[in-house]
Order: sequence, then structure tokens, then C-alpha cells
Amino acid sequence: MTTMNRPPADPSALLLTRKPSLKDWLLLGVQDGKGSYARPGGRAPAQERRHPWWQVMCLTGVDYFSTLGYQPAIAALAAGVISPLATLVLVAVTLFGALPVYRRVAAESPRGEGSIAMLERLLPRWGGKLFVLVLLGFAATDFMITMTLSAADATAHLVENPYAPDWLPGQEVMVTLVLLGLLAAVFLRGFKEAIGIAVLLVAVYLGLNVVVMVRAAVETLTHPAAVTDWWQTLVTSHGNPLLAVAIALLVFPKLALGLSGFETGVAVMPQVRGHASDTEENPAGRIRGTRRMLTAAALIMSAFLISSSFITVVLIPAAEFETGGQANGRALAFLAHEYLGSGFGTVYDISAIAILWFAGASAMAGLLNLVPRYLPRYGMAPEWAKAVRPLVLVFAATAFLVTILFEADVDAQGGAYATGVLVLMTSAAVAVALSARRREERKRTAGFGLIALVFTYTTVANIVERPEGIRIAGLFILGIIVISLLSRVGRSFELHATHVRLDRTALEFVASDDSGPIGIIAHEPLRQSAEAYRQKLTSAIEVSHLPVQYEALFLEVYVGDCSDFETELEVRGVVRHGYRVLEVHGPVVPNTIASVLLHIRDVTGLMPHIYFRWTEGNPVVNLLRFLFLGEGEIAPVTREVLREAEPDVTRRPWVHVG
Repeated sequence: MTTMNRPPADPSALLLTRKPSLKDWLLLGVQDGKGSYARPGGRAPAQERRHPWWQVMCLTGVDYFSTLGYQPAIAALAAGVISPLATLVLVAVTLFGALPVYRRVAAESPRGEGSIAMLERLLPRWGGKLFVLVLLGFAATDFMITMTLSAADATAHLVENPYAPDWLPGQEVMVTLVLLGLLAAVFLRGFKEAIGIAVLLVAVYLGLNVVVMVRAAVETLTHPAAVTDWWQTLVTSHGNPLLAVAIALLVFPKLALGLSGFETGVAVMPQVRGHASDTEENPAGRIRGTRRMLTAAALIMSAFLISSSFITVVLIPAAEFETGGQANGRALAFLAHEYLGSGFGTVYDISAIAILWFAGASAMAGLLNLVPRYLPRYGMAPEWAKAVRPLVLVFAATAFLVTILFEADVDAQGGAYATGVLVLMTSAAVAVALSARRREERKRTAGFGLIALVFTYTTVANIVERPEGIRIAGLFILGIIVISLLSRVGRSFELHATHVRLDRTALEFVASDDSGPIGIIAHEPLRQSAEAYRQKLTSAIEVSHLPVQYEALFLEVYVGDCSDFETELEVRGVVRHGYRVLEVHGPVVPNTIASVLLHIRDVTGLMPHIYFRWTEGNPVVNLLRFLFLGEGEIAPVTREVLREAEPDVTRRPWVHVG
């Protein structure tokens, strides 16, 4: 007997024989609201694989450690001869402020949501959603400018190299766009080898920096006059050491770029390998690993920052830090060429270019972790925003636009970068202070509160000093809010339920009559008297010509947080005044009713019929009530949601209005 036309035993085998389309490729690996990659035909990308904490430290370190490429020059340009003192302040804030805050954030948001998730719980409904959108705007500013600024600085290292072709100067924008395109290509390919690349880049780059700093330290020891000149300038220009320290405290906000890396460190936290005993509710091993990662990165970076700030300001003439100077944005590279020769300097430049280019990887990973956890769950992004590759294309296009607008200028982007970093760190400090207060930890509340004040001062001072940063962040925030609200309106007629479950009583109600359609009467949950149910049933019988003794079900939707989008619906069956009632809590009445009707159809195999009254009031006002309060004109919207969800009219539950 021939088996040529026999269908395969495994239906999924058909997926292997069908030629994949561009849409299949783009939507491979769609995340749910918890960051899991569960979808028919999809598979988890490399981000979901777990790695030892020190390897993940290198992934976030390509952002954090790469700031050595430009941080010493920015410090010298901003603080002059007191940059080592200002750097000491920066290191103190890092070790005694940012590090304790983010160790706590790691414990309370172990899936990589960061402080945004902690603050999300404080404000309910639309206020909480808008607050999260604002924080996402600052996060987008931080991560996006990380990509563009790092790529621009990589270009600066390339152009300033003595072996660079003569035609390269003046092509900074084009070179930066190429680097950003290559970064996007890595993520479109799948990002499988990202951890290995990051480990290699960090090891080589930090090793070369050690060589440069040791050689520079030898130079300062053999030429003590340079140190003496620096100290004499420090004393004479500021009167006395105490005044210099005071000025260092005031100048410190200009060095805020050196605080980057903590937010991306928490964002890539899901990649940290925990213990075999870890559970999703209590990933204790992952939390410990992340804390080690944050601590090790902070200690390593602090040592490099202190050393580099001293040797650069002592050995490099101040004029070289100015715009057009050879040390502008590349102080350590200048020292590498100056004291170790062009050959070693070129090797250093190549290493710096590579790590600065790849610094955007941790930022891109952070964006890909944050956006699918919030916007699609709020209904404020299309469904495809849960997939990695479409988001990569969107982020790459945005990075291209930012690079073109700023003309690949590192200094011009510094204000926006610092603003995004500082606002997120301030929000994290506030979040952990409030968390400690809720748990009645008085000493920690006071400590984290003091840290929050320090970050607040730093943020305000940075905004006052460089107001263009808040303007750029404001554009990101405005764009996210407008696009999110438009997306929410566009998705208003979609089913919101991710899961519908009927309890035992509800199942008995819908399965009690298997001979024909299931009649359901929509009822307002605020009117629960026996007379209200009797009148509603009588009205439905008269208007819809139902049998006089018709035993219908009542369906009541209790509106909770109307700003929610993706929800799980639990339908409970109750008997009230002798009438059978299905109770369900949902954010939006029409969409909840539609989800319940479709679920009843699938469970029973019978077609539900639902009966409504027309809603009184202005149609426009009712539409706005539906969009923002979850109520409004229930009957026609329910019908439209069903039409969108079920194209086959013969399988679509019936909506009756009278």
C-alpha cells in the first residue's frame, strides 16, 4: 500500500519542508513578557544561554571598560589639573554609591528588568505606565548613545592613527555608520559568539592598558619634574588643597561618563549562570554571580580610572586635550604612541577600536532585554516588537540617525550620555531606598537615601552644565510616548488575554446544555440585586424573542487596572439570587468578553450568543472611555474584537444588541 499521500506523524515536520520566508526569519525567537522565548516554530537565541559571571562581566565590560578610551581625556578637559581629585570622587561614588545600589537592584529584579521594574510597582494604572515610558526614554538615551558615542570614538582612534589613509579624515560619519552596521549584523546573525568575543576583547584591551600605564608610570618616576610641575600648578591655581578638593566635588558631575556600565550590567543579568538549585522565583545563584560581576568590574575600573587620570594629566600637555588636539578623546592612545612607538600604538588603536565598536553590544543587549518586557505587555508596541531581529533593525536605524545628526562627534554626545546614565542611576537609588523603607530597614533606608541625594545633585548639575543632554533625552521620551500611545490605540481591538481558565462551576454552567447555542447575557457587576437580574433577563427575552423560560447565563466583567494589556483571565462561576453568573476580572470589558466567548466556543464546541443593551451617551465620549477606562460602547466594540480575532464568520460567536 502506498504511503505517498499520508500526512507526517509529526505536524511540525511540515515546518522543516516549507521554505522559510523573510517574515519567519525576522520573527524567529519571539519573547513573552517575562523574557522567555516560547513560540511555535521559534527557538531561543544565544542570549538565553547561561555563562559564568566573569564571562558576562566581559560582555558588560566592553561598555564599562571601553570608557577608558575617552574618559581620561574628558576628565582632563573638564577638570584640568584637578582631574585626579575629581576622579577620586568618582571612584568613591562608584564603590560606595552605585555598587551597593545595583547589588540590591540585582537581588530584586533578577530577570534583568533593572530599577524600572522596582519603580513600576509603586505607581498603578496609567500613571505607572507613563512613568515607565519616561524611564525607558532615559534608558534608550543611555543605551543608544552608548552605541553611537562608542562607535564615534572608535572612528576617532582610527582616523588619528599615523598609518591611517590620507582620505580617511573627514569621513568620520561614514566610518561610524559602517561600524554600527557591523554591530547590527552581529545581532541579526544571532549573537552566538558574543560572550567569547567580549572575553577576548576585554582581556587584550585591559592587558594593553596595563602596559601603557606601567610605561607611563616609569616615565613619571624617571622624570619627577613632571609631577612637581603638576603639583605646583594645582597649588598655585587653586590656592590650597582644600579649595582644590571643593572644586573637584563641583566638577565631579562632568565625569559622570565613568559611571556607565552598571545599568547594562543588570540588563545582561539573565545570561549569568546560577546554581542547579535556582528557580525562577528564587535564582539565588544568579544573584550572587551578578553581585560578584558588578563588584569585580567596579574594582577593576576604579583602579584604571585613578591611574589613567593621574598619568594623563601629568604627561600630556593641556592643549592636546582641546578640540583638534591629538589626545582629544584618546588620551591613553596618545601615550601609547608617544612612549611605546607607532607600532605598539597601532596595536593599541586596533584594540581600542574593536572594544569601542563592540561596546554597543552590551547596550544593544540591554535594549533587547528591556523593550520586549514592557512595551508589548502594555500593548504599546506591535507584536513583532517581542522578536529580536526587527528590534535590531529599528535600533540600528535610530543609531544611524543619531550619528548623522551629531556628525559622529564624541563631545557633542557626552551630555546626552551622561544624562541617561545619571537619571537611571538616580532612579535605581530611589527604588532601593523605597524598598528598604518598605522592609523597615532604617539604616539602609538612610544610606540609600543619601546616595539618592548625591545622584540627584549630580544629575541636576549635569543638566544645568549641559542642557542639551536633557533635550536629547526629552526627544527620546517624547518619541517613545507618542509611538507607544498610537500603538496602544491601534491594538485596542486585539484580544488581550494570554490565558483563559474556567473554574469547575463555570465549566458546569457552560456544559449543562449541549443541545444548542449557549445564551449569555452581559450584565453590569454593580447591579447585583435580584430585581436587576430579573429585569435584565426579562428585557433580553422580550427584545431578542427568546423562550419565556429561557435559562441564560450572565457574564459580568470587573474592570481592574485598565492600563494593562496582556492579562490572564480566571472565570469563576457563582449562583446569585438563583441566577447563574460567570465572573471575570479584566482590564477592558469588550476584549475580555470576546476572549471568554471564544474560549467557551473552543471548550464546548458550541456557539455562544451574547445579548447586550445599547449604551447611552455620546459615541465619541464612549470611544474615549473604552480607550482609557476599559468601558464605553461595549456591544459594537465586542463585535469588532471578535471580527478581528475570528475571520471565519461561521465560527464567530454571535453578538445581539437591543
